[in-house]
Amino acid sequence: MDGSRTRPALGVTALAISLVLGVTACGGGSSHSSGADKNGVVTISVNGLPPATQTVDRKNFEDDIKAFEASHPKIRIDAREGLMDPKTFAAKLAGGQLEDVYYVYFTDPAGLIQRHQAADITAQLKDFPALNDVRPELQSVFKDAGGKVYGLPTGNYSLGLVYNRALFTKAGLDPDKPPTTWDEVRADAKKISALGDGTTGYAEFSKNNQGGWHLTSWIYSEGGDVAVKDGGAWKAAFNSDAGRKALQTLHDMRWTDRSMGTRQLLEIPDVQKMMGAGKLGMYMAGPDNIPTIVKQFERKYDDYGLAALPGTATLGGGDGFMFNPKDSPAKIKAGLTWIQWKYLDPDREEEITKKSAGTDIPIGLPQPNLWSGAGQAKVDAAHKKYANVPQKNYQPFVDRSGEVAVKVEPPNAQQIYTVLDGVMQAVLTKKDANIDQLLSDAEKKVNTILATVK
Repeated sequence: MDGSRTRPALGVTALAISLVLGVTACGGGSSHSSGADKNGVVTISVNGLPPATQTVDRKNFEDDIKAFEASHPKIRIDAREGLMDPKTFAAKLAGGQLEDVYYVYFTDPAGLIQRHQAADITAQLKDFPALNDVRPELQSVFKDAGGKVYGLPTGNYSLGLVYNRALFTKAGLDPDKPPTTWDEVRADAKKISALGDGTTGYAEFSKNNQGGWHLTSWIYSEGGDVAVKDGGAWKAAFNSDAGRKALQTLHDMRWTDRSMGTRQLLEIPDVQKMMGAGKLGMYMAGPDNIPTIVKQFERKYDDYGLAALPGTATLGGGDGFMFNPKDSPAKIKAGLTWIQWKYLDPDREEEITKKSAGTDIPIGLPQPNLWSGAGQAKVDAAHKKYANVPQKNYQPFVDRSGEVAVKVEPPNAQQIYTVLDGVMQAVLTKKDANIDQLLSDAEKKVNTILATVK
């Protein structure tokens, strides 16, 4: 969901409900020297078990284990709470405490592969042809430069525009045709803010690393990068035309159009509250923000639309699972069998979706969307059958998704976002902010941060 460990959660998707993890892993790694016991049973340790405080989610997970083991009698699942914590990962691996199959964010695989801290699963994947339909751009996150595979994606998100359909209509705009360029965002925000009565056309984050996170997506949308690899080293890339254009648009919306309101230094809860109160036209967010707003502020799903981010690209992320480098081939095969059954089986999508029908879990949001071809068609059909949200309101997001590339976060993302927070804050709170100077100063700081990337 959100692609970052320290960034607050953006909302709750059905997948995220089952993957909100505790921070303490159980001890006791399993043996990696052999694949099976004397009866031919392979036991694999996996994380992803919801903590006991999440009673419903934990029971659903445990029920899934029972069902899986009943249909796969030669595999046993040793489920544990926890996630891949970079601070403890190396020690767990060295001490034999790392799970056979472990959860990661999209920002993790490249480094893990480079440091040989994940198993190559390419050979075993040949026995799972259905997984070939996973979207190539998502699977590529888990590949090395030579095309070898080290894991599988199980969730994804990308940032778009969440907007208030009623305010669009009230401002004379078509809620079924949201903006597709930043110039259109600026024009629409100006019309919405002109409604008065404390209405803000567009809001943006600028603190607690969220400003830098969103500025990264702005720069991506303008065709730029925040960091690029030059030879064997990383360097800052946002001191560019794309960076200047993104910041100039924000400056002009804030100070010329006055469509962003006077209150700044906002973060996720502030902006969600504005949207929940019916006083905000648009903001950058993923699909999972909509259920959060609806539930927290007692709104209706019909109130909100979702558009793709303007421009050519957006920031996205996701999660998945990788394999302990000490795993035997039998453990890898058992782990792949579990992941496919639990997370990546379009043929089970109707069964899973039906189980959620009648609950307050949103069915029919446009993400996660993990599949291409027939696999995604099966998922879409199941979601359409049981949808409890107005899917037509998200069609602008779906229609342009093929035009907007999804790019992952830069290395050392949280440290970079701290620096870029300051840039966002200056532009949004100082009318005379010197954009060129801000970018130049930030570039020097970020290059120092990137020099530590290994």
